Amino acid sequence: MINRKLAPDFKAIENIKLIKPEHKKLDNGCNVYCFNSGDQELVRIEWIFNNLRFDAAKPLLNMAVNTMLTEGTSTLSASEIADKVDFYGAFLQVDYGYENSLVTLYSLNKHLHHTLPVILDILTNSVFPEKELETFKRNQQQKLQVSLQKNDVVARRDFNKAIYGETIYGLSASFDNYKSLQREDLQAHFKQMYQPGNCTVIIAGKIESDTLTLIKETFDKSWTNGPVAADTSQPELKPAAELFYFVEKPDALQSAIRIGLPVVNRNHPDFQPLQVLNTVFGGYFGSRLMANIREDKGYTYGIGSGLNSFKQGGAFFIATEVGADVCKAAIGEIEKELELLKTELVPEEELSLVRNFMLGSLLGSLENVFSHADKFKSIYFAGLDYDYYDRYATTVKTTTAVELRDLANKYLNFDQFYKVIVGKY
Repeated sequence: MINRKLAPDFKAIENIKLIKPEHKKLDNGCNVYCFNSGDQELVRIEWIFNNLRFDAAKPLLNMAVNTMLTEGTSTLSASEIADKVDFYGAFLQVDYGYENSLVTLYSLNKHLHHTLPVILDILTNSVFPEKELETFKRNQQQKLQVSLQKNDVVARRDFNKAIYGETIYGLSASFDNYKSLQREDLQAHFKQMYQPGNCTVIIAGKIESDTLTLIKETFDKSWTNGPVAADTSQPELKPAAELFYFVEKPDALQSAIRIGLPVVNRNHPDFQPLQVLNTVFGGYFGSRLMANIREDKGYTYGIGSGLNSFKQGGAFFIATEVGADVCKAAIGEIEKELELLKTELVPEEELSLVRNFMLGSLLGSLENVFSHADKFKSIYFAGLDYDYYDRYATTVKTTTAVELRDLANKYLNFDQFYKVIVGKY
């Protein structure tokens, strides 16, 4: 019998094993990665496309094209696509990111011969009907109108533009951008971007022997590359010269604060120790920012810091909403906590807690085969290999308080921070 009055023994995480994929390449140039694991007769198949080069004159094309893929093809209407997928108990979704756009299908293996042709039709014959496009534009404008009433949304938009400039990472949508969307532009963008040579397929789940054969039969010969290859290069990041931005809202009860600066991305050797430093500072509920500004001062319900990593670069940021009357005081406390990182060593007890949290979070995120596939995507599209996760575990375990202090002095100069405040100051 288990004595429930005694806490279980604490055990340190020694190593983390990741499922690695099998790689195949179709004749049309499409790369396929397979994660075969699990007992349920279910697979998740993702068709992932690199976004085309960002055009500041038409900033919404990548997002609009991906979002509208399921709105109709030359043979199926939006409702017919949904009915075909639902009939077989499958689930279809499209997702847009700064660097990649995804089409994801969850399906039982036994129904793939019915569901895969629907995906092929979407990837080759989407037509972006004019009626659905007008509905999309109207709905997105309404969502934007609501979003712009939120101080934190405005702060994030202004911060991203200051850090990343007029790039896919920095330029947010305007009402006029939606008005100017033209069906002809969407169709041209679709033909160049959604080609097999610009696609990576990732399959995760219980992959049966005939699954890959079915994928090959469905997509290899029937899906061909067009005459123009996808241009997936991106403009260079150009941070703004101005460091301070204040959007006044006289009636605001809370002020949104978003501050930070450009730093290295995950390809740089300093990125992983910076993740440790960020976790100490504001990367989890027990962080210093939470302890000071939420628990001690009561200025906010929540505050945190984070690291963004993109192909072009990265950024360190701090985000919160505080009472409008304590905005200046909150920023002062943030600066004080940064200075402490630069002048005092993190106590070993605190550092040990952070190490356990980070390793436990990584281990906890690997709950099923889909999670392992997601970890692969993070390194694959960054041009890294599985050594990244081995280094991550080692870095978390071995980074010292002295190294964290040196990193804080190297990267976190508060005078160089971009500071965005929306509300009262």
